[in-house]
Amino acid sequence: MYKQSIEDPSTFWGNIASQFYWKRKWDTSKPICSYNFDIRQGPVSIEWFKGGYTNICYNALDKHVNEGRGDNVAILWEGNQVGQELRLTYRDVLKKTCQLANYLRKRGVKKGDRVCIYMPMVPELPIAMLACARIGAIHSVVFGGFSAESLAGRILDCKSDVLLSCSAVQRGNKALNLKAIVDEALMLCKQKENFTPGTCLIYDNANAVPRSKVNWVAGRDLWWQDEVRSCSTEAPVEWMEAEDPLFLLYTSGSTGKPKGVLHTVGGYMVYAATTFKYVFDYQPGDVFWCTADCGWITGHTYICYGPMLNGATQVVFEGVPMYPSPSRWWEIIEKYKVSIFYTAPTAIRSLEALGDKHVIKHDRSSLRLLGTVGEAINAKAWLWYHRVVGEGRCPIVDTWWQTETGGIMITPLPGAWCLKPGSATLPFFGVEPVVLDQEGKPQDGPCAGYLCIKGAWPGMARTLYGDHQRFAETYFTTWPGYYVTGDGCQREANGYITLTGRVDDVVNVSGHRISIGEVESALTSHKSCAETAAVAFDHDVRSS
Repeated sequence: MYKQSIEDPSTFWGNIASQFYWKRKWDTSKPICSYNFDIRQGPVSIEWFKGGYTNICYNALDKHVNEGRGDNVAILWEGNQVGQELRLTYRDVLKKTCQLANYLRKRGVKKGDRVCIYMPMVPELPIAMLACARIGAIHSVVFGGFSAESLAGRILDCKSDVLLSCSAVQRGNKALNLKAIVDEALMLCKQKENFTPGTCLIYDNANAVPRSKVNWVAGRDLWWQDEVRSCSTEAPVEWMEAEDPLFLLYTSGSTGKPKGVLHTVGGYMVYAATTFKYVFDYQPGDVFWCTADCGWITGHTYICYGPMLNGATQVVFEGVPMYPSPSRWWEIIEKYKVSIFYTAPTAIRSLEALGDKHVIKHDRSSLRLLGTVGEAINAKAWLWYHRVVGEGRCPIVDTWWQTETGGIMITPLPGAWCLKPGSATLPFFGVEPVVLDQEGKPQDGPCAGYLCIKGAWPGMARTLYGDHQRFAETYFTTWPGYYVTGDGCQREANGYITLTGRVDDVVNVSGHRISIGEVESALTSHKSCAETAAVAFDHDVRSS
């Protein structure tokens, strides 16, 4: 499959894309993909499935309901407090999505408009994303832990006229007043550019704070439950051209103002669904749990879209892993019989530091696959995750990817090849990694250097919102002809790739460039060290 994906992408991706519903198929008389990564040959451009019309919300919801799977459970929601729970079928999610889509249309939102979403991990967050996708609006999700300044900057950059938010959120034993942050952000928007969204739809999270304690601006602020529940549970679909924008997601990068990474409908849909299907080996009856927040790309691809495009049943968790006890995650796995568990190395190391007792007292026999995301995992944490959490029987998919890539790029496929603790192993279908030296020359065989990608894949970002020049300069100027990931790596003789961290995040000692990730991994290899952070600083004798 990998060989075909590289040598004949039109057949490979065409066959996969044909499994989804297209109102009109792409132009099959032309290559399925057209791209230019070489700025010397003209502007950077990427197009997949050009001329095809589809809708990702339709494929994630309507398709399952129409094919008789409407009563299958889509979301098992677990609240911050033990006992707060909700079970939603695909039919339930479709009805709620249609109601919100109709309300947004009623407020004047149309195809191409931007909708900013600033919410905790309540079911209404992925529902809000799907509702935007249904009507062709571009959603911009802002992590619910970000400051008023961060929220204001994202609203102003995309000029969102509608903001979907929440009264408050309870994280552990601490309440966070999101509405107060919204009010401050909108005041900043007014002060900086004399712009504010005309509509703020606020979800009443009574579990965190009563309505009476929420500050209110009449005419602008509206309660979600009051406004949306009267809307029809049926809403027409806006059919989108494959290269129409789907969402913006801001990433800070190394320096400068946040970058609004823009993903489009067709390619992202196909790639999100395909990576979920093969990387996690999802089978009917599995229960999937990704612990990420929808404010990050992991939550976009492996909570909102990837699982639902595959008709999966998944856990959505509002809380934190240590509350009300360090056993919370393992209690949830036992409760819902989770079979596929996907989380971050930082969380794994934090829980490892507390010892095995919190894990082993809960039944984890349902688990058959573990995964990691967000950063490279050190071998010590990998082995604990495998031995204790997975009882020594569950493969671990150590996945490398980025906001800009849209989906997993380098990963083991469970059961297909041998695992190596700390190594992301081999590329996913359609992905051609290249390791460049300091002069930008491709290296053969075992080596270390800069990780770049040759050729386009369906899920990759198309531009930065409103700043295509910055997109080209950030990812394609250093070495024309390649997508420059900004990460360093080591490649072994068998092709296995181990990520070593950001190339702009190194310690330079007497002319030797040492990856901060390598320093941190060395320190955490000691049994008494759970978590580390290495930072470079100037030295009078040894330059750094």
